[in-house]
Amino acid sequence: MSEGPASEVPDQVSDEGSDQTQDQAQDQAQDQAQDQAQHETQEQEPDQERESAIEEAVLAVRRGELIVLPTDTVYGIGADAFDPAAVRALLAAKGRGRDMPPPVLVSEAGTLDALATMLPAWARALAEEFWPGALTLVCHQQSSLKWDLGETRGTVAVRVPDHDLARRVLERTGPLAVSSANRTGQPAALDAAAAEDMLGDHVAAVLDDGPSPGGEASTIVDATGAFPQVLRQGAITADQLDQVLRRFGLSVSEDDSDTTDDATDDKTGDKTGDDTGEETTPSTDSADVDPASGERTDIARRAEPGETDSD
Repeated sequence: MSEGPASEVPDQVSDEGSDQTQDQAQDQAQDQAQDQAQHETQEQEPDQERESAIEEAVLAVRRGELIVLPTDTVYGIGADAFDPAAVRALLAAKGRGRDMPPPVLVSEAGTLDALATMLPAWARALAEEFWPGALTLVCHQQSSLKWDLGETRGTVAVRVPDHDLARRVLERTGPLAVSSANRTGQPAALDAAAAEDMLGDHVAAVLDDGPSPGGEASTIVDATGAFPQVLRQGAITADQLDQVLRRFGLSVSEDDSDTTDDATDDKTGDKTGDDTGEETTPSTDSADVDPASGERTDIARRAEPGETDSD
């Protein structure tokens, strides 16, 4: 009689052990789910913060205000290229006049045809090869464009920056007049803090993406004629340009006369502090151009309305 109950004990112990194992497994699964959810939330927070900063900058541009944004060279100060008052404010913030118009940044090479005309085939090939990147093309601007960048003499300097955050802003704002984020005569800003120190009173929003690469300025090529002219030698070398140009029977390697300081100043004006390749928005000589034909975690901070030739 005593053997019956005794024989049931192992089954009871086994059931209790099984229940405990299931409870532990459930607890572990819940902990893992919570950890995963927390990890995903932490990953989403920077994206949400960045998206909020981008939206703030875009809205500021649409209101006609100035912003500071990072590029693949230095930080720049930007304005709606189609808002003359905003462009004037940009030049004033930098301490410049209309004789030094800013270059224009766009999000993709396809925008070039909307801004430029009479573009040689070799210039298109250079854009396809080096955009996004450190190449600025000086082109005849479309005569139908309703903008006023300054005394451009019918030209516009265009570049697609190799910087994801900058292009995300440009995708929403359209072309921006951009110059290096500094007062004329001062060093170009390599981080958002330096840009804000110099221009904070003039800008409505600052996009902070950490220290900029601070690399070599963009190479500026004059594409307003039948033959390419290097107005400023920058990150892209003459040999690299020639690898593309040779397909058209052209070369810039031996054209020393076009890379002198005087020739460069005539085409682009003063380049002081313009490491972005934007600030040297070239204005080609009227004799050369048919008149008919620019680790911080707080990504955005508010300031007051402000420039960059950060090509």
